[in-house]
Amino acid sequence: MAHARISAYLPPDIDPTKAALAFGRRALPKLNEELQSPELLTQQRALMALCDLAHDPEKVYQAVEIGFIDNLKALLGHPDSVVRQKTTEVLYLMTMHSVGRQGLIQNGVIGALGGLLDDPVDICRKNTHQIFEMMAKLPEGAAGVLQAGLVAPLVLKLKTELDEILELILATLSSCLRMEVSEALAAGAVAVLKEKLTHPSAAIRSKAALVLLDISSHAEGKIAVYEEEVIPVLVSLLEDTDPEVQASATGALMFAMVTPQGRCSALAAGAMVPLLQLVSERSSPARLNAVKALTLLAELPEGRAALLEHTDTLRRCLRDPRRVLRAAARTAITAIQWKP
Repeated sequence: MAHARISAYLPPDIDPTKAALAFGRRALPKLNEELQSPELLTQQRALMALCDLAHDPEKVYQAVEIGFIDNLKALLGHPDSVVRQKTTEVLYLMTMHSVGRQGLIQNGVIGALGGLLDDPVDICRKNTHQIFEMMAKLPEGAAGVLQAGLVAPLVLKLKTELDEILELILATLSSCLRMEVSEALAAGAVAVLKEKLTHPSAAIRSKAALVLLDISSHAEGKIAVYEEEVIPVLVSLLEDTDPEVQASATGALMFAMVTPQGRCSALAAGAMVPLLQLVSERSSPARLNAVKALTLLAELPEGRAALLEHTDTLRRCLRDPRRVLRAAARTAITAIQWKP
């Protein structure tokens, strides 16, 4: 898989310095007309000017009011790659502003962008996925991705996309799967994510674990994670060299361990020792979830018996300044010391 960064530079025959920059309310209607021009160069220059203006939230508000989004939406299928690149760039810049995000949702841009998932130009696909990632942070944006039927195609793209784009797809899926997981499960998401847990990139390993956390927050997701034997891989990531990967994997493991099968699988995979190690590391971002995961292991008789020798590790958490960690440690100690 390629690791070079995606370039946003334009072809050498396109000179952005010749774009007619526009300012003020009167300029925007003119640019809107130029977007509909039959002249390719006119369209390109209008889009370049819009890329400059879209940094200003007031200009974005005016553009939405004038009706720019419908014209931009129509350009997503343009045969010219520069037009597609600059159109997706403008739309991405608009998502930086609340009024822009709402405008994209109301004008059905999310569904229209689905046609660019297979665009031959890397930067067009990257811009598209940046838009999805930004939009999915809003509940209505995540719902828009789900309603457009884009979850299954996004899962499939995890198998083939560039690393730089993979991170964006994983972030989008994480936002969407908090709401609903059936489409992702039907597309084989758990098996694909399991593979990404061993990716060379720590960022991708971490984000893949976070998506599995979101999947495991649903009952059917917990079953799939267990059946695909993902839990042993998550356990191995508890000793990852990257703290963020450890934290994401611990959270995903904790959710997967809510079921009896999940707890047994984690115990069999040797989760107890690395979880105790994470609890003993005061600076670890995984510490809280590690305590909660140990509490779940204590629900198994053999787990409870083994943890009796390590209550001192948990007692040290009672001196932590974070109230939530102290409370979790007390719950864990109570579970470990419980006698039937």
